Amino acid sequence: MDYKGQPQKYGRTVFWLFTLVMLAKYNIYIGFALKPYMVFCILFFIIHIGSFYFQRLHLFEAAMLLFYLMYSYTGAFALYPGSSARIIVGILLYICCYFIIRYIIGRANDLAIKNAIGNVGILFNSASLILYVIGLKGVSFVFDGDRISQYGVMVDRNYPRLIGLLQDPNFFVFYNTLFFCYYLSNFESKKNKIGLILCILTNLLTFSRGGILVIMFLFIINLFLTNPFNKLKMIVSLSFSFLVVGYVAIYVMKFDFLSILQSRLDDTSEDGGSGRLTLWGRAWDYFNSDILVGIGAFNFSDYNLFENGDPLTAHNTYLDILAESGLVGFISYSLFILLVFIKIIQMNIHRKNPYLFLTFLGFVLQMGFLSVIINDIFFLYLAILSAYLHHLYANERDRANQHSFNAQRADPTGHLSKGGIAFYERFTVNR
Repeated sequence: MDYKGQPQKYGRTVFWLFTLVMLAKYNIYIGFALKPYMVFCILFFIIHIGSFYFQRLHLFEAAMLLFYLMYSYTGAFALYPGSSARIIVGILLYICCYFIIRYIIGRANDLAIKNAIGNVGILFNSASLILYVIGLKGVSFVFDGDRISQYGVMVDRNYPRLIGLLQDPNFFVFYNTLFFCYYLSNFESKKNKIGLILCILTNLLTFSRGGILVIMFLFIINLFLTNPFNKLKMIVSLSFSFLVVGYVAIYVMKFDFLSILQSRLDDTSEDGGSGRLTLWGRAWDYFNSDILVGIGAFNFSDYNLFENGDPLTAHNTYLDILAESGLVGFISYSLFILLVFIKIIQMNIHRKNPYLFLTFLGFVLQMGFLSVIINDIFFLYLAILSAYLHHLYANERDRANQHSFNAQRADPTGHLSKGGIAFYERFTVNR
């Protein structure tokens, strides 16, 4: 079926889909969180069930399914089977939604997908910033307290951290990575410049140390992917914009952002990364208790609660997987991540569409500070990548078919020349 048909119609559908993914906080809990985009996907599938079809899996998607199969399998050995059952139900729901999202995005063209990212990113960051300001006024600019949420702000250990439309400041940066990388890689338009400034501002206001470090790293990597003139324009524009924003925040609103950020960074040497080092040590100990299959899917929190009195996760996806599913899960997950990276490099995506490369790099790095075994924005990203690859293959096949047609017309014998055959076989091979 031709994905180029009705691109505007599916462009609007993609826009609403992306918007609903960013509203995952506003869900209904029925044993698991039923999120707005999940309802949207279910309704879409029911309406379009007659035309719905599955595109062939990429190798990294097959590896992803293998990982979730292996991870779920370890639940059979769990001390807390109820927790494993919940995550298995969640995995099934997420995978079903993934294939529906993949179909929807695959029906829109690349321009419609980019427009949706650009527009939703501005809406998401603008709404989050507005909620943050409302939250600051709600707490009367008094930041004494811990884990106190008010609209778009969370007062966390006396820091006013932005959560916006989400529930956690660290996950805010994770979700915002897709938009940040898109604007960073497509800085030419006025809309994307505004979007990038909003992204940087909201990310900084989360006071997420790991998130800010990753964003800075992505900014540096992007400098190697763009030409020198664009680098200079970007740096000058951003510097001027933040001088204006800083003046308004510090001198007009009396919000001493720089002092708060400096204090937050100084705490790193004292709090062990908000206790992450302690949690990572526990995860390693749990892995050593059963190296092959771990302690069982989604059991880290239960073990941690029983032994240490807190239900926290490992705050590290890789250690979470290692502790809960052992080498079986960790090797399959590493294979999945490696295959995504190989496909991006193999298809030269880091040059053609660098935002996809930067987003993936940002996700992989932030997973070292967050537990995201299943996550809405990561699945959305994989669906965008999958759709882009299918579009790329479709365009290559079209060019190959056109070339073979021209070669046949040029050959007086009515047969393809050797060069035409080689070119045709190169791009029509079953991928």
